[in-house]
Amino acid sequence: MSDFKYPHLFEPIKLAGTLFRNRLFASPTGYQDIKGDGVLTEGAAAYYERKAMGGVASVAICEGIVDGELGRGGDYHICLDNPLALHSLARVAHAIRRHGAVASQELQHAGMYANRSLSFLGAAAKGVAYGPVECELDGRTILPMTEEIIERTINKFADAAAFAKQCGFGMVTIHAGHGWLLHQFLSPELNRRTDKWGGGAVENRARLAVAVCNAIRKRVGPGFPIEIRISGSECYAGGYDIDEGVAFAKMLDGHVDLIHVSAGSHEVEEVFAVTHPSMFLPDGCNVPFAAEIKKHVETPVATVGALGDAELMEEIVASGQADVVEMARALIADPDLPLKIRTGRTGEIRKCMRCLACFSSELSNGQDYCAINPEAGRDLELKYDIPEAAVSKKVLVAGGGIAGMQAALTLRERGHEVILCEKSGRLGGALRCEERVPFKKKLDDYLNSQADAVARAGVDLRLGTEVTPEYAESVGADVIISALGARPVKPNIPGIGGKTVLSAEETYINPEKAGASVAILGGGLVGIELGIYLAMLGRKVTIIEMLDHISDGGNFLHVLGLKAELRRYNIDLQLSTRATEITDIGVHCESGGAGKFFFADTVVYAVGQRPLQEEASALRFCAPEFYQIGDCVTPANIMNATGTAFTIARDIGRF
Repeated sequence: MSDFKYPHLFEPIKLAGTLFRNRLFASPTGYQDIKGDGVLTEGAAAYYERKAMGGVASVAICEGIVDGELGRGGDYHICLDNPLALHSLARVAHAIRRHGAVASQELQHAGMYANRSLSFLGAAAKGVAYGPVECELDGRTILPMTEEIIERTINKFADAAAFAKQCGFGMVTIHAGHGWLLHQFLSPELNRRTDKWGGGAVENRARLAVAVCNAIRKRVGPGFPIEIRISGSECYAGGYDIDEGVAFAKMLDGHVDLIHVSAGSHEVEEVFAVTHPSMFLPDGCNVPFAAEIKKHVETPVATVGALGDAELMEEIVASGQADVVEMARALIADPDLPLKIRTGRTGEIRKCMRCLACFSSELSNGQDYCAINPEAGRDLELKYDIPEAAVSKKVLVAGGGIAGMQAALTLRERGHEVILCEKSGRLGGALRCEERVPFKKKLDDYLNSQADAVARAGVDLRLGTEVTPEYAESVGADVIISALGARPVKPNIPGIGGKTVLSAEETYINPEKAGASVAILGGGLVGIELGIYLAMLGRKVTIIEMLDHISDGGNFLHVLGLKAELRRYNIDLQLSTRATEITDIGVHCESGGAGKFFFADTVVYAVGQRPLQEEASALRFCAPEFYQIGDCVTPANIMNATGTAFTIARDIGRF
């Protein structure tokens, strides 16, 4: 195939004598569902195995803490000095390996951030933590690492690498970025030691990381790949920049087999959305750090961050900006991404929206549930799933939004006859109003992709068709799924009917209707994102929210990216503030018992959605089986809509 479209992405690479089948690696992602004895559940093996099935060359698994006593960063971290972890880790490594991918274990030590919330360890959790120097953190005194503790730590990393190799992993990934211990020693802001492990010179601050690499190499031997993840730049005032990132990489050159270049620090709020790129940043936003470091080292370099576009990733490798492209959330959204690229099916890829629903869900629920991939987080149950229903049925799906499209697709996969009716002339539902928003391009791509998949799937699609009870009866379906969605709530505030008042939906569709200054009622995700969009268009924006915080809808990590954009565009966020009256020139409000007035040419309401429950329920007895899904039950989010639609559609036809 001389016309193969992405030859550089699928060129093998050898690291320490190990052959990796292509240049696409799955970077480490967490897995919070562990047993009480600190070992991974069977679900972890299925989760990481699913990525290997999709065609990546390597799959790195969750953080393995090298020192369970002094290095554990959270309740749900596995410890590589716990011998009971052997069997569960071996199961994960085998699951990855048998699909032709190299399994990698991440090695981590939390340093000064260790032992902050080890709730289930009881008396063993003394809150003791060591860092480069003595300091105060979260009301605790962090102790400086002595020579003995440093030596212990180096040995712990080496022991952990050897344990990972024993478990069947074919590589280790040392985490020396994002604010963890090795990064703390490298940071000029945190490491103010005056001995050989600190001081002003980068050589001293990097000494611990280099010593760790050398100790690991001695333990695992020359034929075992060692990857190290670093922050090429800390990306905040007071932190080091790319010049020191290059100097650090040069010190690592020859001591490892792959230098994996990320950015930022998890402990600095303003750069969280750089370390984990938000939807507001461009694709490949952190690639320049890797590209600059690659100019100065002989060791192969990997890049990571907001990657998943085939054309961009091919260009990165082809142009020599990096040797390896690593992805995290892109492979949660679509673990088959590598195979789809290789086989020319890029139009079928579920493109990660970078909404951080997966990360928030992992920390809250222990599973990486994805907004647009309903299979994510359900890997174990689907591994043993029967692909077709026992009984094929005729199913009418009313509503072609997020939930309706997913239900129709899953039903067809399971062999049912599906009729999908949409009242408007287009699939996609209410979220189509955001298609002009630059940072929502991935959402629009998803809606288009789902609509295309419906067209390919053999669904009987009937656009411009309202499903009334009479119409539903005439279809003669065995099953009806009602996915009619919701409509914006119009708050009962004096002046809400004024000529200067718009709904959020109308404003998204026609932003030119908004004046030079805009007051948005509602500080949930809809109102905040709309405010950012209008500010990007040059409007002066004030957001008024009754609560004392941004209402995150369960996606609390996305809020960190929103806050960065609020600062960027100087948007005025008024919390604990209630609108009492709207006039032609602004909004009267009450806050803390005092009155306030905010001048505005336009007032926009974004205070929630009213579920179309009665309209949906009107179809309840028009077929033997009936299901009500998505926002017409309770308005929530994309993840809820896809997950419920997928699961209920799989339930149909069991008998």
